[in-house]
Amino acid sequence: MDIKIVKEPINKDELREIAKAGFGNVVKAVVDIRFGVMAVGGELHADEEVSLVEHEGSERENTWGINLYTEKSGDEFIEFNSMVNIKPAFGNRSREVENLAVREQITTIVHKLIKP
Repeated sequence: MDIKIVKEPINKDELREIAKAGFGNVVKAVVDIRFGVMAVGGELHADEEVSLVEHEGSERENTWGINLYTEKSGDEFIEFNSMVNIKPAFGNRSREVENLAVREQITTIVHKLIKP
């Protein structure tokens, strides 16, 4: 699966096409909350995180793994769960994004970059 770095808005139809090429109705994504970009379409969140680090200069403390459910909306559209989120040195000790402010930043970026 090809990893796409999203800097400009894409529509949900394009996201659905990315999902079809991979997991059906879900797209793995990693969001960089510092730069306001995200990587989508990888088989693993870790691969997307590496792509952001290599191509965008992202730093691990600012990257967060999520899952986007293309057929859902509202609070069910984004799932804040990924192995890359386990970052004890940065205060996150689980797969879930525990910090509500970080969740809000992720949500804002996702809604900015993915249009209906």
